[in-house]
Amino acid sequence: MEEMKQRVFTKVTWRLIPFLVLCYLLNYIDRVNLGFAALEMNRDLGLTATTFGYGAGILFIGYLIFGVPSNLGLNKYGARIWLGLLLAVWGCISASMAFITTTTQFLVVRFLLGAVEAGFFPGVIFYLTQWFPAEYRGSITSRFMFAQPLALMIGSTVSGWLLTLDGMMGVAGWQWMFILEGAPTVIVGLIALSYLTDNPSKANWLTAEERNFLIDELEKEKQQVVAKEKVSTFQAMLNPKVWILAIIYVSQVIGVFGVNMWLPQIVKSFGGDLATTTIGLISAVPFVVAAVGMLAIGWSSDKHMERKWHMIGAMILAGGCLVICGALNSGLGVSIALISISAIGFYGCMPIFWTIPPMFLVGGAAATGIAFINAIGNLGGFIAPIAIGWIKDYTGSFVGGFYFMGITVLVGCVLSLILFAAFKKQES
Repeated sequence: MEEMKQRVFTKVTWRLIPFLVLCYLLNYIDRVNLGFAALEMNRDLGLTATTFGYGAGILFIGYLIFGVPSNLGLNKYGARIWLGLLLAVWGCISASMAFITTTTQFLVVRFLLGAVEAGFFPGVIFYLTQWFPAEYRGSITSRFMFAQPLALMIGSTVSGWLLTLDGMMGVAGWQWMFILEGAPTVIVGLIALSYLTDNPSKANWLTAEERNFLIDELEKEKQQVVAKEKVSTFQAMLNPKVWILAIIYVSQVIGVFGVNMWLPQIVKSFGGDLATTTIGLISAVPFVVAAVGMLAIGWSSDKHMERKWHMIGAMILAGGCLVICGALNSGLGVSIALISISAIGFYGCMPIFWTIPPMFLVGGAAATGIAFINAIGNLGGFIAPIAIGWIKDYTGSFVGGFYFMGITVLVGCVLSLILFAAFKKQES
C-alpha cells in the first residue's frame, strides 16, 4: 500500500509540478516586471508614483471581477484547455505593454492583464486538489509556489539586464523587456494544450492500477470532507470561513505585492545612483533567501501535519521585519537583510494558507471558494501599490510604506487565530 502510494504520487509530482512551476514563473514575471519597467517607463510616460501605483493595482480589479467565473470555466471545460488559453492570451497582453504611449492605455492594458490572469493561480490550486490528498498539499503547494521567489530572482536579474537594451533598433529598454518576457508565455500556453491532463481518470501516463488507486484515495478524502461540512458551489461565497480567509489573504498580498512592486525603487532610493543591472541583482537577494525558506516551511508543515503555527509564525516573521525595517530606516544592507527575512515569512505562509480551503470545500465549492478567496485577497495587490505610492509622494520616503505593510500583516495574524479557533470549535 505504502509502496503504491509513494510510486503514484512521485509519478504525478514529476509529471505536473515542474511544468506548473514553469507556467507560474512566467505568470509572476509578467505580473511584476512592471516594477523594473518603472525605472525608465515612468519617465518616458510622465507617470507619478501615485499614478504608477494605480496602474500596478488595477490589475487586481480584473482579478476581483473575473476570478470566480474563470475558475468555474476551468471546472467545466478542464484544466488543459482553460489554462493553456489563459497562458497564451495573457502572454500577448503582457507583450502589448511595449506599445502603450498614454496613461489611459497603461491602465487599460494592466486591467486586461489582470482579467485574463485571474483564473490561473486559483485554477492551479483547485487543479492540485484533484491530484493530491491533504497529507501532500503543504509540500506540493510550496513546490508550485516556489515559482514566486524563483520568478523574482530570475525576473530581477533578467529585467535589469533587458533594460540595458535601451535604444537598440530605436526601442526603449522597458519595451524590449515586455516583448521578450511576454513571448515565452504564449509558447508555453500552446504546449499546455497538449501536455496537461484534466484529471486522474484521463492520465494515460499512469497504469490502470495506479489510476484506480489515485481515484479511490481522492474519493475517500472527498467523502470525509463532505461528512464534516457540506458546502454547495454558491454557498461557498457566503461561508464565514471563506470570508475570513479572504481577508487574511488581503493582508498577506499587501505585504508581498507591496515589496515585489516597489523593491527596485526602494533599492534605488537607498543605493543612490546604481546601474539597472546592479539594482536587479540586489533586488534578487530576498527571493533567493525566501525560496529556501518556503520549501523548508512547507516540508515541515507536512511532516508534522501542522498548519496553524507554521502559517501564523511565518506571518509574524514577515510583518515584524517590515515594521523593524521602517523603524530603523537604515542603509541598503540592513534594509535588504530585513526584507530578506520578511520574504521567508511571506513565501513560507502562503503555501500553508492554500492547504486550508480544501479542508472544508470540495468539488465545485472548492473551485468557487478558492477563486473567491483569491479574488478578494488580491485586492491587497490593488491597495498596496496605491497606498505606498501615495505615502512616497506625500512623505518623500518608503518608511511609512514599511509600517503600513508590516502592521497589516500582523492584523492578519489575529484573524488567523480567530479562524483556527473556529475550526477547533467545529471539530469539538
